[in-house]
Amino acid sequence: MDQRKAAQPRTIGVEEELLLVDPVDGAPRAVSVDAIRYCCEHGEVPRGHHDRPAESSGGECLETELQREQLEVCTRPCASLAELADQIRWARRAAAQAARGVGAAVAALATSPVAVRPSLTPSRRYRRMADAYALTAAEQLTCGCHVHVNVASPEEGAAVLDRIRPWLPPLLALSANSPFWQGRDTGYESWRHQVWGRWPSSGPTEPFGSFAEYRATVEAMLGTGTMLDQGMIYFDARISHRYPTVEVRVADVCLHAGDTVLLAALVRALVETAARAWRAGEPPDPVRTHLLRLAMWRASRSGLRDDLVHPVTHRAAPAHAVVAALLDHVGPALDRIGDLEAVQGLLRELLDRGNGARTQRAAYTRTRDVAAVVSDAVERTTAS
Repeated sequence: MDQRKAAQPRTIGVEEELLLVDPVDGAPRAVSVDAIRYCCEHGEVPRGHHDRPAESSGGECLETELQREQLEVCTRPCASLAELADQIRWARRAAAQAARGVGAAVAALATSPVAVRPSLTPSRRYRRMADAYALTAAEQLTCGCHVHVNVASPEEGAAVLDRIRPWLPPLLALSANSPFWQGRDTGYESWRHQVWGRWPSSGPTEPFGSFAEYRATVEAMLGTGTMLDQGMIYFDARISHRYPTVEVRVADVCLHAGDTVLLAALVRALVETAARAWRAGEPPDPVRTHLLRLAMWRASRSGLRDDLVHPVTHRAAPAHAVVAALLDHVGPALDRIGDLEAVQGLLRELLDRGNGARTQRAAYTRTRDVAAVVSDAVERTTAS
């Protein structure tokens, strides 16, 4: 088993999905393929992990997603939060530059405030998904943020998954950034979570106990023929089938880049805390999956505005108490890594300002116009 030192923190990487929008009326624009083609032709934005320009601060990629109204940007694995912050901001600017090349803009919004009929990206896999999942796929224009954290082995990864389960709903509450859907306020902080929950493999899991059991579960699910491939194992947190990482997938894409950095730091600390508990022989919380589903629903519904489900007691508790419990839980890991002060500052900034859902609603209250909500988000997406 890996005996890690504070001098060698686990690497973290982030994938963010961004909405492509009209810069005037805020409507989503189906131009992702055109934007990437523009970048390739002009050589202005890197597309792969090994193609960063010398003047850039990161090795980001720019990729299509299920719908043509969105782009995905990725960072390289990073050891420090400062490096990760540079890469996230550079990637967002790169995506914005790509969008401008085809007359669009990018907004870090987890759902579109303006009504839209999404347009499927033309690929064989996405066409199969559209055929298999019908309206679930047709309406799935949502943007999430996925955080990858390096693990020493698949066995460690499975142990981490078992131990971070009750701590994931607060991450959704902090990142919630999708109150609007089809031109109206849903009453939810994260409507993306509700839409995402339509996929048959989404949501929390029971403890696995071992990597062998994790693999057996995945193989059994694939054996039903309900998922097309491993990429459609949409657990709230999973072991990546492409990288030596645990991938936490619960968050909305964050409106502010600093909130993405905060999210990644908290996820890394959760992974480190869980791995240490496993090495110390501490068993995971046996909380049942149905309670975790309720906790995720509560985080989606009210975010930081009302009670959440406490990750230790599994009873209703004020959101500020749940966030404080999260920070207490990962505080020792953050301190060892050297991230505690930075995380405290980023968290204080988020709590003072509010999450993305609060910012979106404030913009709508000022203007009574969902297009203005999008315009405000476009500016915030690439703000330093």
